[in-house]
Amino acid sequence: MSLLHDGKSGQNSCEWYDSDLSDDGTTTMVSKNEQPVTQITSRDFSRDPVPLSSVAVHLHPDDDVAIATSDLIPGRTLNGPWGELRIGRLVPAGHKLALRSLAAGDAIHRYGQVIGFATTAINPGDHVHSHNVAVQQFSRIPEFGTDVRPAVLEPESARRTFKGFLRPDGRVGTRNYVAVISTVNCSATATRGIAERFRGIGDAFPHVDGVIALTHKAGCGARYGGHEIDQLQRTLAGFARHPNVGGYVIVGLGCEINQVQDLITRHDLQADAPPIVVIQNEGGLQDTVEAGTRAVESLLPMVDACRRAEQGADQLVVALQCGGSDGWSGVTANPALGYAADQIVREGGTVVLGETPEVYGAEHLLTRRAVSAEVGEALLERIRWWEQHTASLGCEIDNNPTPGNKAGGLTTILEKSLGAIAKSGTTPLTAVYGYAERITAKGFVHMDTPGYDPVSVTGQVAGGCNIVAFTTGRGSAFGFKPAPSIKIASNSSLSVRMRGDMDINAGRMLDGASLADVGDEIFERILAVASGARTKSEAQGVGEEEFNPWILGATL
Repeated sequence: MSLLHDGKSGQNSCEWYDSDLSDDGTTTMVSKNEQPVTQITSRDFSRDPVPLSSVAVHLHPDDDVAIATSDLIPGRTLNGPWGELRIGRLVPAGHKLALRSLAAGDAIHRYGQVIGFATTAINPGDHVHSHNVAVQQFSRIPEFGTDVRPAVLEPESARRTFKGFLRPDGRVGTRNYVAVISTVNCSATATRGIAERFRGIGDAFPHVDGVIALTHKAGCGARYGGHEIDQLQRTLAGFARHPNVGGYVIVGLGCEINQVQDLITRHDLQADAPPIVVIQNEGGLQDTVEAGTRAVESLLPMVDACRRAEQGADQLVVALQCGGSDGWSGVTANPALGYAADQIVREGGTVVLGETPEVYGAEHLLTRRAVSAEVGEALLERIRWWEQHTASLGCEIDNNPTPGNKAGGLTTILEKSLGAIAKSGTTPLTAVYGYAERITAKGFVHMDTPGYDPVSVTGQVAGGCNIVAFTTGRGSAFGFKPAPSIKIASNSSLSVRMRGDMDINAGRMLDGASLADVGDEIFERILAVASGARTKSEAQGVGEEEFNPWILGATL
């Protein structure tokens, strides 16, 4: 085992070791699982000052911290923007080191914005993280529309295209699935049983991407006609009418709160005349599977008759997501995705930011981009709702970042949010949507979703997103059907370690690739995937288990 990395996992050293530089010049490395202590003398490391830029990234002139590009060993000396500094404690790669002295209570800046406050005195060269940083309330006066930079749209004659499936309502799909939709968890087994009958149908129906089972844990035990059931119905209807779904079957139990007929009537699904199978009417589970199988068989020839055709890139509706973020996510992957998002908007398309709890602390930057005070206030209203919602449950929004995020270098929700919103690019915020509401506005919009990836993406796709762009720094095996998910690694180590799951390596930016280089790569990959190229998650069959509607309210 090396001194800085676990030989098997290759994970960041902060997960395994603590370290300090003693007065006698000896560095003590102590494994967190209480393995034997290793001591090495300071002469094992260079004491000659090196430029900060050779070992760390200083993002903004106002920042009090820089981000280490490799593990910085105690005793190392650096030449920073405010003079020489010495590393007193291991600063793992992706983590922050102080560039100047900070007193307890001082604000700490990254991205030129406040990410937290010092809880104790911090010296130049100190590791800046959860042990000496916390969140506290501070004044942020909202401004609306003060940073609106209208996107310059490409002339229609010059706009890019992809090969997609044109649907009767004018929307365009990037995939062509048949969906089997459960109204309640009680019909989930039947729903899965139906879909399982059609695994490997590609030879018989080459233009059908598959038959997917959309099951969930809700649909009953709630107030009839309440908000919880309305939101579930809106989500299910969004998938039934999704442009990536060529046909669907609804499967119910019969006595549930989420009645099949209510779903159809309240969300205008009558015109689709969807096949319906109800367990209590069919006579039991096995008879329901047989009836559902016949229903899918009746749809397959129609769905298979659909063909891809050239479509304008203005038909792209891309969900912007991040999961398992690290200290590099806001430096590489998220800004590169933001660059691609700007390109999509210039093509006349739509990009959809979600995860409202991961906008918290950066909302003031988005309201400045709002096209109107009404749009900006709609976002702030959602932020206030989340503050009240988390307080009512006895927790705080800063319970996020997760342990994995913190191990990767993210300290507070403010820091995480400031990096996360980089996915949205620079174009104006044109609308704010509730969970699973159908997206009709063009440009950059926000949807109110939780930060939990499967729940968040379920809402975005229900709203009409036909592709997901998903950044990660710690690693993710996420996929989502019926919308293909492109995963973007924030660092090269992750891209190599999880090469079977990562589609794009934004970590190249740390090795000299430009923002435009990686942003263009993401944009081109989005067009290719929209035209049918498979993502790494699709190649592994990932994407049905991730369907996870947001369940609110009491379970009765």
